[in-house]
Amino acid sequence: MNDCASADLVILNSCTVTAAADEDVRQAIRRAHRENPAARILVTGCYAQRAPQELASLEGVAWVVGNTHRSEIPKILSSACGTLVGDIQQQREFTFLGEQEALEDRTRPNLKIQDGCNHRCSFCIIPFVRGPSRSAPPDRIVEQVRRLAEKYREIVLSGVNLGRWGREPGLRMRLAGLLRRLLEETGVERLRLSSIEPMDLTDELLELVASTPRIARHLHVPLQSGSDAVLKRMRRWYRARHYADRIRKIRQYLPEAAIGADVLVGFPGETEAEFEESRAFIAAQPFTYLHVFTYSERPGTLAAAMPGRVPMAERKRRNRILRELGAAFNLEFRRRMAGRSLSAVTIEDGRSALTTNYLKVKLAVAREPNCLIEVRFNEDLIETGAGKPD
Repeated sequence: MNDCASADLVILNSCTVTAAADEDVRQAIRRAHRENPAARILVTGCYAQRAPQELASLEGVAWVVGNTHRSEIPKILSSACGTLVGDIQQQREFTFLGEQEALEDRTRPNLKIQDGCNHRCSFCIIPFVRGPSRSAPPDRIVEQVRRLAEKYREIVLSGVNLGRWGREPGLRMRLAGLLRRLLEETGVERLRLSSIEPMDLTDELLELVASTPRIARHLHVPLQSGSDAVLKRMRRWYRARHYADRIRKIRQYLPEAAIGADVLVGFPGETEAEFEESRAFIAAQPFTYLHVFTYSERPGTLAAAMPGRVPMAERKRRNRILRELGAAFNLEFRRRMAGRSLSAVTIEDGRSALTTNYLKVKLAVAREPNCLIEVRFNEDLIETGAGKPD
């Protein structure tokens, strides 16, 4: 959080994915009020949607605005203090907050085109605070990308469940069709997909990504576990063999692509044998990096009431094992890319760049940020780990 000591207004966009995230929000509110008691605080986002009265009771909080009313914040600020939270499950229209929300990164804007989720994974609170899946209208997306492409070389398309874009009744276009429209109707030089669930990775989508350099050679595919028993308790809608088939298809179409996965360790009831099954499955996949998370109880989810809690020390041990495996994946991938020429976008102060296949490199000579360049891949110039997660 930026310095708010001289601010008249502090707006906090909250997360509630874990109990620890809730505590981080409460600490941020207390810190803001302590540093500037005169400032009025507005809290929005997922925590605000889930537990508005809990936040409204904190000293310094003037407004609590749920995800149902985020688009109305400018108007709300001119009204009396209070709480404004509706029934997120009744949301059917995508709220397009526009270009300003996309500009979190000055060289790689993140454009949200999908919100909500219809799945009910047992560990996840997101469907209850973001509502059902809904898609931004394709014409609006084309308009936004066209405008952003005038300023930026790379645009990241994101969503809570991005692969579900276009799946609502009445929409006849799917994600691959939208990408074709963006390539045909805008001047965007590179699109990057933030995260796609495995069963949304159709052959059509993979063929399209493989057919053009204007879509980044990078696919992030959440796994969560390589154990079928754990996947079943998680209420995931695929099994390990289905996931492995999709990853094999990615490598078939895109031999040099970055392939990443989310993995959750220490889920309730996860035995040592199930963890080892998951570890062995992951080790057999052609991943180039992993995002490893330690399970944390989230009140309000099915998993929070499940028996067989894994001791925290054991959860952390399993996390460490998979992080080491992820680091080994990434090192092997960087070594495999050594000596190759790759397209990259310059980022930050122009001393670094992010390649199409999600490797962050240091540049020997600084360039202007927000430029597409070719880099000769030298292992000595590569920072440890993958680029910043989207």
